[in-house]
Amino acid sequence: MNKKEYAKMSKKASPKSPSIKNCIWAFVVGGAICIAGQGIFDLYMLMDISEKDGRALTSITLVFLGIFFTSVRLYDKLAKHAGAGTLVPITGFANAVVSPAIEFKSEGLVLGLGAKIFTIAGPVIVYGILASVVYGLVLCIIQLF
Repeated sequence: MNKKEYAKMSKKASPKSPSIKNCIWAFVVGGAICIAGQGIFDLYMLMDISEKDGRALTSITLVFLGIFFTSVRLYDKLAKHAGAGTLVPITGFANAVVSPAIEFKSEGLVLGLGAKIFTIAGPVIVYGILASVVYGLVLCIIQLF
């Protein structure tokens, strides 16, 4: 069997993905997470908290909820049906950090949890730091001229 025959057989055996349905679900679930975030922010504003503190508390709350729903295995079930809709940045990032830690916690605190917690999120953190340094340097150069 050559590569072309294998590719043809593989394509024939693979189920077709319902792309439009997946896009709609991603839009609905991602939008619902964003609406929940706005609702949390609005609740903090009702508590007479400053807007700056309300934004920080909203982010903290969304990270906590992402971690909590991941730890009780609800986030994975939601992601199974919603797909990319659960990648809304802050809750998706919390899920990406916590999932490997939960999966490898049986290997111990150092070799399991400590080593695996940043397997997915580590490159994102490094990229974010490097991007911010490059952005800062470009901004400094622009301001000099």
